[in-house]
Parts: sequence; C-alpha cells; structure tokens
Amino acid sequence: MKHAAASPGRSFILRLEDGEVLHEQLESFALENGIAAASVIVVGGADDGSRLVVGPRDGRASPVEPMHHVLEGVHELSGCGSIFPDEEGAPLLHMHASCGRAGSSVTGCVRAGVKVWLIMEVIIQELTGAEAVRRRDPVNGFALLDPEGG
Repeated sequence: MKHAAASPGRSFILRLEDGEVLHEQLESFALENGIAAASVIVVGGADDGSRLVVGPRDGRASPVEPMHHVLEGVHELSGCGSIFPDEEGAPLLHMHASCGRAGSSVTGCVRAGVKVWLIMEVIIQELTGAEAVRRRDPVNGFALLDPEGG
C-alpha cells in the first residue's frame, strides 16, 4: 500500500443542470477553481443513454478491454469519487456510481459519459497538501493514483 496525508480545504456545493455531462462539468469546475485534489459525492438523475464502464471483459487479460453499459431510461444515481491531477496537472475525476430504475441497478465508472437528467447535486471537499498524481500505467493504460506524487 502507498499512502499520503492531506488536510481538508474548501467545500463546494454544486447543482448540475439537465443535459450536462458529469465528469466534464466536475473537471472543468476543478480547473476553474484551482482544485488539485478532492473527494466528491453526487446524487441525482442520470439520463437515458448515459454510459458507464462496468468492468473489464476478461478480468486479467492484457490489454484491458472495458465493457460499457448504456442506461435505458432515466435512473436514480448515487456516486462517490476523487479528483487528482494527471501528469500534466489537469484535474481528473475517478468516480463510481450506482444507477437504479424499477428494481434493477447497475454500478460502474462514470467516465464513459453520464448525462444529467434534470439535476444532480454534488459536494466537493477539497484536499490540501496532497502531492498525489494520476499516472498512466503503460501495461493497462489506466491513470493510476500515485498518492506520494513527486
């Protein structure tokens, strides 16, 4: 395990609007507000046609082939994640969310494009003093968190 310490910074309350794309809005907000690192929670509606990454097709295969799930109909959404900079300093959201509708649910990464249905409420808790960076792993292609940064 790798680890590092951080301290709480500013807190932000956001309301995302109908049709906005979740990860695009949060990364843009982080950039505009100088948020280098944060924890994030979100609740609201995910629109029909939103896409989630729901796992690798074959768990240990290389290269990793992600599977996608497209939501059919509006879903309730609850998610949590983190923002840390990539190697160029751009904020990068990593968030998993669970989306439910009429007794069924699907959980996955929002990176493929989750669209807001009506509204989503977001709380961003900034983390200060963190040197963590998301570094591209040459083997699997993922931007993996390096808590120690450097």
